[in-house]
Amino acid sequence: MATNYRLEADVAVLEIDNPPVNALSLLVREGLVQGIRRAAADGAVKGIVIGARGSFPAGADINEIANGLAFAPPILLDVQAEMESTAKPIVAAICGTALGGGFELALTCHARVASPDARMGLPEVKLGLIPGAGGTQRFTRLAGPEAALEAITSGMNLPAARALDLGLIDAIAADPLAEAAALARSLANSGGPLRLASERTDRIMGVDPGLIAAWRQKLAKRYRGQLAPLRACDAIEAACTRERAEAFKLERQYYLECRESPQRRALMHVFHAEREARKIPGVGADLAPQPIRRAAVIGSGTMGGGIAMCFADAGIPVTLLDVSREALAHGLGAIRERYAASVARGRLAKEKVEWALSLIGTTTEYEALANVDIAIEAVFEDPALKREIFTKLDRHAPAHAILATNTSSLDIDTIAAATSRPQQVVGTHFFSPAHVMRLLENVRGAQTSPQTLATVMALARTLGKIPVLAGNCDGFIGNRMLQYYGAEAERLLEEGATPEQIDRVIEAFGFAMGPLAMRDLAGNDVGWAIRRNRRLAPDERWSPILQRMAEQGRLGQKSGRGFYRYEGRERRADPEALALIEAVSRELGIERRQIADEEILARLLHPLVNEGAKILEEGIALRAGDIDIVYINGYGFPAYKGGPMFWAQQEGLGKIIETMEKLAPSHGRRWLPAQRLRQAAEKGGWTS
Repeated sequence: MATNYRLEADVAVLEIDNPPVNALSLLVREGLVQGIRRAAADGAVKGIVIGARGSFPAGADINEIANGLAFAPPILLDVQAEMESTAKPIVAAICGTALGGGFELALTCHARVASPDARMGLPEVKLGLIPGAGGTQRFTRLAGPEAALEAITSGMNLPAARALDLGLIDAIAADPLAEAAALARSLANSGGPLRLASERTDRIMGVDPGLIAAWRQKLAKRYRGQLAPLRACDAIEAACTRERAEAFKLERQYYLECRESPQRRALMHVFHAEREARKIPGVGADLAPQPIRRAAVIGSGTMGGGIAMCFADAGIPVTLLDVSREALAHGLGAIRERYAASVARGRLAKEKVEWALSLIGTTTEYEALANVDIAIEAVFEDPALKREIFTKLDRHAPAHAILATNTSSLDIDTIAAATSRPQQVVGTHFFSPAHVMRLLENVRGAQTSPQTLATVMALARTLGKIPVLAGNCDGFIGNRMLQYYGAEAERLLEEGATPEQIDRVIEAFGFAMGPLAMRDLAGNDVGWAIRRNRRLAPDERWSPILQRMAEQGRLGQKSGRGFYRYEGRERRADPEALALIEAVSRELGIERRQIADEEILARLLHPLVNEGAKILEEGIALRAGDIDIVYINGYGFPAYKGGPMFWAQQEGLGKIIETMEKLAPSHGRRWLPAQRLRQAAEKGGWTS
């Protein structure tokens, strides 16, 4: 059985034992129903404890969702009905994580006891769902609507101490099972009525309607275009304003609506793609990663400082190296400012910041790196400078140390050739701001060893990043595709679109920022410098717009003007920018025209997909899902649309082919549809 039944004196213990994660499979659900009925029928049993061998369940069985068994009776709702009809007290003993359906199971009990390190929550919105087994109702009735709105619409996990403060659990104990058994006996002996969370009304009485309205407005802005967070809000509102049975029924309706939505399918794809991205052919699970106990970062600028913060936040001592004490002082000052901002926003405790800062050391001497396990170079994109740094690292870092470069586009093998250990050289492309962005694009050189790859993939998870492995080419996965996105935005400007229209179309699609606003944020001088290192085919050209912007000091936000005019971070349409664009159109002999939003969307996104297909052809990306993970976590592609490759498959790959065939005559042969794209269209989807 996946649920074991045993007696602890006068308490029946139902222990879920369904490795590896104790998912609520059909066998578990059947075992719970049988165990509850058996305990209810036994006159010697006073109370029931539901626990688990290892972690408490973290939701449904993913495999059963795929094959339909997750909806075979008894479903979780049937188990909960059995629990609530039982006259004997049921107490949950929570260890590890109680998430999703697992937490809904615990909330149905009469009481809950958790271990000090337990975490619990309802993360369904991250998969495009809302809780469907009373989670929004019981959470709201126990903790109140404001706490429910904050936790459920974000999908956050709550530590045990916070759950206790909110009234979601009743006690924290080093031995939750023993404490839960004692609590079950106490409830049975008290003789008082058993209180179900579903019957509580004290936290939902007299709720200010303005609270829900304000949250709905906030969610519409924060999760633009997403269904699940708003439906979670609707369900929480129902808990406060409708009769109990009607509110539970509405939650179920909202859950089923979300379950059938394209957003849920897209987010489930993302969930699986993130896990697949960790798997590297030739690097088996039996290959242990090299321990990373100390790190070094070369360069204390914006990227280097952010990378150092990643290590410090993970508890790994890190040494920042730069050319002078003045540069280091400036870099450390910027790090302190970032941490202070996090403290001011309530995201970090002051004590945590002080601890992290204590792990960051500084030096101007390469000899000080004699005990590091990894050194990451994070200077600006100058190939000669990077080779010089790697020569020094090769001389001074210990023989076992990995030498990594944070380059966003340069040749890993050329950099590795400056060392005597190319098998230990790898790209670790962090995204800016490095201490915030979750993507880590690891780049394999021709001689990078499986051990090195296993280590940097594992390191990503230690640092709280999502890793994707890329092959070595100009721009790797993300930036190689991005050049087509940015270049086409400028071609659209030449033909008659405005910066505001282009960015509006992309932001309405779901991106947080359009391509031209993003250029202004990164710096138009930076974009132009990167472009100068890129090679074009003879029949291709760059638009001169970006160069003109940089030459005229229109660098973007940092200069207060670029494609837009800026007041602080707020962007405004700028007639001078439009005049510059129109001048370029005249010089090129292009007659400007009205361009439909649909054309803008196709011309920006379809080339991304076509280049992604080429990246798959060449083996630069291992899977189409890897490309999706890169674009969602590094470039702001809306996760609820599944990433560019998944989205294109849903849209119809034939449409992508049509767009590329239209663009190729004016844009160059590289814009012709990729062979892999044509194959995928014939087969009805990507095969990897």
